[in-house]
Amino acid sequence: MNFDNWLPIIVLATSLVPAILIFMLAETRHFARTILNLLAALLKIIFVGMMLNGVFNEKEEYYSSFNLVPGITFAFQADALAMLFITLSSILWLITTVYAIGYLENAPHRSRFFGFFSLCVASTMGISMADNLFTFFIFYELLTLSTYPLVVHRGTEKAINAGGLYLRYTITSGAVLLIAIIWLYSITGTQDFAEQGIMKNVGEDHYFALTIIFILFLLAFGVKAALVPLHGWLPQAMVAPAPVSALLHAVAVVKAGAFGIVRVVYDIYGVHFAHDLGVLVLLTVLASITIIYGSIRALFQDDLKKRLAFSTVSQVSYIALGVSLFGPLGIIGGVVHLVHQGIMKITLFFCAGNFAETLGIHKVSEMQGIGKKMPLTMGAFTIGAMGMIGVPPVAGFVSKWYLGMGALEANMDWVIGVLIISSLLNAAYFLPILYTAWFKPMRQEWPHEVKFGRHETALMLLFPPLITAALSLLAGLLAFAPFSPLTWASLISNREFY
Repeated sequence: MNFDNWLPIIVLATSLVPAILIFMLAETRHFARTILNLLAALLKIIFVGMMLNGVFNEKEEYYSSFNLVPGITFAFQADALAMLFITLSSILWLITTVYAIGYLENAPHRSRFFGFFSLCVASTMGISMADNLFTFFIFYELLTLSTYPLVVHRGTEKAINAGGLYLRYTITSGAVLLIAIIWLYSITGTQDFAEQGIMKNVGEDHYFALTIIFILFLLAFGVKAALVPLHGWLPQAMVAPAPVSALLHAVAVVKAGAFGIVRVVYDIYGVHFAHDLGVLVLLTVLASITIIYGSIRALFQDDLKKRLAFSTVSQVSYIALGVSLFGPLGIIGGVVHLVHQGIMKITLFFCAGNFAETLGIHKVSEMQGIGKKMPLTMGAFTIGAMGMIGVPPVAGFVSKWYLGMGALEANMDWVIGVLIISSLLNAAYFLPILYTAWFKPMRQEWPHEVKFGRHETALMLLFPPLITAALSLLAGLLAFAPFSPLTWASLISNREFY
């Protein structure tokens, strides 16, 4: 293999190798662990940038494969869809690593935490670049195993219970996924991904079975994507530290589930075959129900992280909704939201972590005047919240605009109603937070205020949400620039739909 063929393996290795090395470091090796984390994250971005430029300029896609045993192949390919997810994960891994280093300063078990943290990112890389269902399944299950220790990191009874619930959901979904993969292979004779799908030579006598298999895929991926009624693990997992919550919601688990749905529709069934089979309507209805349900549940949460968790239940389903709309504009709206939701939601979780660590604030009702106390953090939170509502020029507006246009293009006008109701509910659960923070009198005392000199919080906690908030604005303001998420989503739409 030449260097280009090795690039997917190298990108995978830049988080897999550091994970192994970090596990071997003594707890006291704080400086070495920090350098290893940051160097690996920076190297990954460099190699991802090389592949990104090649795929964008229609260079031959980067492909790597090797056989474990005859008939079982690990295969990786950096196509346009993979690069969108890889780039998001790589950039947010670096930012989250900086945040986690500051957040966990002087905390115990840091080598264990950062080892599984890197392993989690390696799993995400494998999922992104998997070129067949076998490879996808291995890394999808590795993601479950690597995120469980992060969910239970604090070791409290509440954390252990949440981790147990998470495992019950995700291991069951893995078993369902394996059944779907084996059944599909028995019909098609292949497990490879392909543009426009792999159903070209499948006879009509298999259509009913393929419909059932599609439902099994939805059940399997719907757990990690938090589709209703498979979402129950996600709010409970909020007992994890803030960097883990950010990772779960913006980079890894829920995005892996949504990405799995995208792969099944585009590269297994093919969007045209899925439409003709009638399964896209099922996905549209399920995504719409989840969007409204998650928003309603968020409305009644006083705990800030749980409100954000139910917001994720709603917002991630915009991706599934866009995938289900038969037309290029819907594809653009759903795929671009994979990125937009990530950068906006990670901003919100960073800010929630700052409020908790600096002032001991965990509930919306405790946030009176916090905007005056922590204006930069609250400013970043405000940008993220406005994006979730869909206020221009933040990135969320771009996603909702294309989803709305995609609904009209697909002659599904009722979806516009879902988007309007969802946006109104988004406003109903975010605007009271902003009003409480900016316009109510500041509290005289905070639950456990930590002083950071003239800075409102530790700089390693402050810079990450400011950076991701800026990215949320830039993704909206520069939506039509080269290499923007929208430009990349348009590239994917052209390659998948036509």
